[in-house]
Amino acid sequence: MSFLNDTPLGRTSAFIDQYTPSLLCPVPRWDARESLDLDTAAEGEPRLPFHGQDIWNAYELSWLNERGKPVVAMAELVVPCISPNIIESKSLKLYLNSFANTRFASREAVIKAIAGDLAQVAGAPVDVRVMSMEEAARAAVWDDHGDSVDHLDVAFEHFEYRPELLFTEQGPERNGALVSHLLRSHCPVTNQPDWGTVQVRYTGAEISPASFLRYVVSLRNHQGFHEQIIEQMFVDLKRQCAPRHLSVYGRFTRRGGLDINPFRSDYEDLPRNLRTIRQ
Repeated sequence: MSFLNDTPLGRTSAFIDQYTPSLLCPVPRWDARESLDLDTAAEGEPRLPFHGQDIWNAYELSWLNERGKPVVAMAELVVPCISPNIIESKSLKLYLNSFANTRFASREAVIKAIAGDLAQVAGAPVDVRVMSMEEAARAAVWDDHGDSVDHLDVAFEHFEYRPELLFTEQGPERNGALVSHLLRSHCPVTNQPDWGTVQVRYTGAEISPASFLRYVVSLRNHQGFHEQIIEQMFVDLKRQCAPRHLSVYGRFTRRGGLDINPFRSDYEDLPRNLRTIRQ
C-alpha cells in the first residue's frame, strides 16, 4: 500500500475553506480484497461473499446561506461496498471543511453537491442525508442487541492477528448475536489506533463466545482501514465457523469529525444508523 503515502492521510495538508471537490481522494478496494483470497468471477473481479454498505457520519459540516449566515449540520453518507473505491477519510474531512465559507442556496443544494462529488470518487451512487442539530438530537442510540463477550474471564496470549482462534461449539444450529466493544486496529498509513464496536449476527453452529473474544483481541495490532477490518472479520468467520447466514457490523469511533461504520452480510439489509455511547 505504498501508494497511500501519496494520499492526504500521509502528508501535511493546507486548510481550504472554499468549496473544492478536487480535495477528495479515492482508495481502490481491490488492494485489500486481494489479501482476502476471494474467488474471482469470469471477468477477473473478486466474487464478493457479502453485500453491504459503509455508513459515514460527518459531525463537522458547515456552509453559508445566501445571506452569509453560517449553517451547521450533520451528514450521513452511505457508500455501497460494491463501489470500486473507498473515500480516503482525511480527504473527506478536508472536502467537507471546504464548504465553510461558500454560499449555498439551500440544504438541498448542499446534498446535491456532496452526493455528486462522492459518487464520482467512489465510482457508485452515494446516499446523502443532511440533518439539522434538532433532527440529529432526536435520533435513537445504539443497543447491543446481542450477547456481550467482554465480561468473559479468559486469558489472552495472542495480540497479533489469529483467525484460527475462532471455533464453534457442538450442538444444533441456532440464531446467535455476539457483541464486543474491545475491537481495536491500526490505520495502515499513520499506524494510529482505531477503536470500535463489532456486532456479529449469524445462523449456524454456535460460535464459541470465548473464541470470538480472543479473535477480536488478536486484531488489536492489525493494520487495515475500517472497511477492510470488517470484511476480514466476515471472511474469517465464514471460513472458520461456516455459518449458514452471517452479518458483521462495525461501529468505529470518530476521527477528524468522521466515524465510519461498515456493514457486511449475506442475508440482511442495512441496519439502522444508531450511534454507540463512544460515538
